[in-house]
Amino acid sequence: MRHLVFALLCVLAFGLAPQAIAQVQSVDEAQAAAQDGPEELIPGIDLQAWQALATRAEAAIDAGSASTPQLESLRAEIAEFRAAFLDAQSLNAARITSLARQIEAMGPVPESGEEAPNIAARRAALEEELAVARAPVVAAEENFNWADGLIAELDSIIRTRQTDALLEVGPSPLNPALWGPAYRDLTSSLTGIVREATDALALPSRQSAILGAAPVWLGLTILGLVLLIRGRAWARSAGVWVLERSGRGARIWSFLVSVGQILLPITGIFALVEAVQITQILGLRGNLLIEYVPLWALTILGARWVADRVFSEHDGDRMLPMEQLHRVEARGYASLLAVLSVLRGAISVLAERDGYSDGTLAVLDFPILCLTALLLFRFGQLLSRKVIFEREADEPVPMRARFMQIIGRVAVIVALLSPLLAVFGYGAAARALVYPAATTLLLAGALLVLQRFCGDVYRFITGKSANDEDTLVTVLIAFALTIGALPLLALVWGARTADITEVWSRFLQGVSLGGTRIQPTDFLTFVVVFVVLYSATKLLQASLRNTVLPKTQLDQGARTAVISGVGYIGIFLAALISISVAGIDLSALAIVAGALSVGIGFGLQNIVNNFVSGIILLIERPIAEGDWIEVGGQMGYVRDISVRSTRIETFDRTDVIVPNGDLIAGTVTNFTRGNSIGRLIVPVGVAYGTDTRKVESVLLSIARQHDMVLMNPEPSVVFQGFGADSMDFEIRAILRDVNYMLSVKSEMNHEIAMRFAEEGIEIPFAQRDVWLRNPEALAPNALAPNAQDNPDLASTDSAPNAETQS
Repeated sequence: MRHLVFALLCVLAFGLAPQAIAQVQSVDEAQAAAQDGPEELIPGIDLQAWQALATRAEAAIDAGSASTPQLESLRAEIAEFRAAFLDAQSLNAARITSLARQIEAMGPVPESGEEAPNIAARRAALEEELAVARAPVVAAEENFNWADGLIAELDSIIRTRQTDALLEVGPSPLNPALWGPAYRDLTSSLTGIVREATDALALPSRQSAILGAAPVWLGLTILGLVLLIRGRAWARSAGVWVLERSGRGARIWSFLVSVGQILLPITGIFALVEAVQITQILGLRGNLLIEYVPLWALTILGARWVADRVFSEHDGDRMLPMEQLHRVEARGYASLLAVLSVLRGAISVLAERDGYSDGTLAVLDFPILCLTALLLFRFGQLLSRKVIFEREADEPVPMRARFMQIIGRVAVIVALLSPLLAVFGYGAAARALVYPAATTLLLAGALLVLQRFCGDVYRFITGKSANDEDTLVTVLIAFALTIGALPLLALVWGARTADITEVWSRFLQGVSLGGTRIQPTDFLTFVVVFVVLYSATKLLQASLRNTVLPKTQLDQGARTAVISGVGYIGIFLAALISISVAGIDLSALAIVAGALSVGIGFGLQNIVNNFVSGIILLIERPIAEGDWIEVGGQMGYVRDISVRSTRIETFDRTDVIVPNGDLIAGTVTNFTRGNSIGRLIVPVGVAYGTDTRKVESVLLSIARQHDMVLMNPEPSVVFQGFGADSMDFEIRAILRDVNYMLSVKSEMNHEIAMRFAEEGIEIPFAQRDVWLRNPEALAPNALAPNAQDNPDLASTDSAPNAETQS
C-alpha cells in the first residue's frame, strides 16, 4: 500500500514539475527584467527622471537659497509624479487578488513545516509570482510617500516665506521724505506714456499706417463708444420690459437679459482696445496698460451689475430688505470700490515696469487703501444696521440677518485696522486685509445673485410659486454654491493655487478604513449603482402592485407582503452589487463589523428585534393591512406594516404605533383574519312575569329581519338566567361583515325598544329597598335636650344606629 501511494506521488510530482519549473522561470525572467531596467519597474513612469528630480528638490530644501517661484516649479513637477505614483498603486490589482486567494485556498503551512512536494512547489511559485506582481505597487507606494514628504517640506518653506513677507515692516507712507520720490516716479511714468505716444505719431511711417487703417479703427471706435455709452441702458430697459411682460419665469428672463449690461459695454471696450492697437500709437507702457483694460472694465461692470441685482431699485426685485436711499448708496459704494481696485492695478503695472521702490509703492498705495477702507467701513455699517428682516415680535432673528450683521461688523473692523497697519509700516498686512475684504463682499453678492437665479430656475421647472423662497432644494443649492465658492475665497485671501490643488489631491486619495482605501470615485460609483438598482426595485414594486398581483388570487395582505419582501430583497441586492462594483473590500472591515455586532447586541437589540419581527409578520402574515385587531388594549385597523413598527388606526381616527416585537411576542386579537364574518351578541333584560317564549320569538324575528345577519347558521336567542332585576336574554347572530358590528347592534337595540313597546314587554330598571333597623330613632322627641340649640349636632347624631339593607 505504501509503495502504491509513493508511486502516485511520484506521478503527480513529475506531472506538475514542468508547470512549476516554467512558472519559476517566468518569475526569474520578470525579476531579471526588473533589475535590468529599473525605469520599467513601474510602467509609464521614468524612475530615473523622478530620482533626479527628487534629489534636486532635496538639495534645494537643504540649501534654502532657491527663490519661491523655483520652489513652486519644483513642487508642480513633484506633484505630477505623485499623481502618477498614486495611480500606479492600483496596478495588477486583479492579479494580486487572484494570487492571494489561490495561496489562501491552499491553507496554512503545517506546523511541522513538511508538506507534499507538489504543494510546496506550487506555493513557492505562487508566492514568487505574487511578489513580482506586487513589486510595481510597492515601488509606487514608496515613491508616493517620498514625493508626498517633499511636497510637504516645500509647502512649509513657501508658507513660512509668505508669513515673513506679510509681517515684514516696511516704510511708513506718512514719512515726508518719501513723498517727493513717489511723485517723481509717478509723473515720470505718466509722462513716459505720453512721450511714447507722441514719438510714435511723429513717425511718417506710423502716420501713413494710421491713415491707411482709418476706416477700420474709426468704425471700431464708433461701435465701441456707442456700446460703452448706451449698452447698459439698453440692457436695463430690455430687462424691465421683459420683467413687466413675462408671466411665469419672469425673473429668469430678466436675469438673462440683464447680463447684457456687462456683455454690451465689454464688447465696446474690446472694440476700442482693438482700435487703439490697430493705430499702434502706444509705446511699451501704454501697451502694458491697455492689455489689462478689458479685465479692469469687466471688474467695474461686474461689480456694478452685482450691486444692481442685490440692491435693486425695484422693491419687488431686491435681495436684501433695505430702504431705497440706502440701496442707492450701496450701489455707489460698490462702483467706487471697483474703480479703486482698477486704479491700484494700474499702479501695480507701472510699478513693475519702472521698478518703483518700496517707499514709492507705500506712498502711492496709501490713499487708495484709505479710500477703500472708508468705503468698506460705510458698507459694513449698511449691512450691519440698515438690513432689516421683517419678523414677529416673538420670533428669533433670522440666520441671514445674523450673517449680514457679522459680515458688516467684520468689514468695519478691517476698515479701521488696515490704515493703522499701513501707517506703522505693515503695508503688506494692511493690503492683505482690506482688498480681500472688498473682494469678498463682491463674491458674496455674486453668490446671492446666482443662488436666486438657481432657485428661480428650480421653481420654474417644478411649477412652484415665487412665494416658495426657502425650500430644502434652494437651501441645498445655496450650500453647494457656497462650497464651490470656497476655493475662490481662499485664493482671494492669499492661498496659493497649489494649496487648492493639494486639497483636491487629498480628496481624491480618499480615506483608509479598516485597511481598505475608499476613494471618492468608489463612493460615487457606489451611489450611482445603488440609485439605479433602487429605482429598478421601485419600478418592479410598482409593476407588481398595479399589473401582476391584481391578476392573482392573493388577498390584499398577501400582496402587501410580497411587495414589501421584494423591496427588502431589492435594497439588499442593490447594496451588495453596489459595493462589489465599487470595488470596496469588506473583508478588511471585519473588525469594525465585529464591534458593530457587539453594539447591536447591547444597545440596538430592540431595533433588531423589531426588524426581525417585521420580516416575520410579512412572511407569516398573522395580521395584514386592513385587519381589525386588538393589541395591548388598543383596537383599530392595521394601516401600515413597516420594518420597525406597525401603524394602527383606532376608531377615534388616531394612529397608534406598535413595535413589531409586541405583535410577535404579545397576544393579538384579529377580528377579520381570513374573512370578515363574525358573531354579534346583543344582551337585553325583561321584567319578571313576562312570557319568556314571547320574548324569544320577538328577538328571533328582529335578528332574522336584519340584512347583515346570515341565515346559515341561523341566529339564536339564549335565555341566560335570572338576574337581580330582570330576566336576561341574548341575541347571538353571525354577521356577514363584522366591521359593521356596532351599527348592527345599535339598529337591533332600536328595533327591540320599539317591538317591546308594541308587545307590552317591560324592560325593568334597577330597584332598591331601604330597611331601617330602629326607625324610632328618627322621631323628633328622641333628640338630646341640647341638640335643639345645635342644628349641626342634630343632623349628624339623629340616627346613629340606622342601617341600609337591600
